[in-house]
Amino acid sequence: MSKRKITSTNNINREKLIDFCGMMYAIDLLGGRWKLIILYKLEKRTLRFSELKKIIPGITDRMLTLHLQELERDGLVERTVYAEVPPRVDYRLTGSAQSLIPIWQQLEHWGVAHKKSWETG
Repeated sequence: MSKRKITSTNNINREKLIDFCGMMYAIDLLGGRWKLIILYKLEKRTLRFSELKKIIPGITDRMLTLHLQELERDGLVERTVYAEVPPRVDYRLTGSAQSLIPIWQQLEHWGVAHKKSWETG
């Protein structure tokens, strides 16, 4: 895989953060409101854009497109275009993203437990 191209408006600072440690690098790749949710929804099967849009409440077409492009660029999502009319495009996790599954499963368990404890005070 080629080195990731940084396209932020503040490239110098972003490059420094990414080079600082693995945590900063991971947060840079996975940060944002929707990225982990997109990966989470792709855990069980390959999905099309319209399917992802339907199962992620509140995400706009623009944000889904942007995040899918970034996840593909970063080697976490694979995009397959089929030569059909109309064109069909599928998205699935790469091997690297699949290695994150236990991490977001732990986050989900933590979220359920924290929510329950927060609600019961």
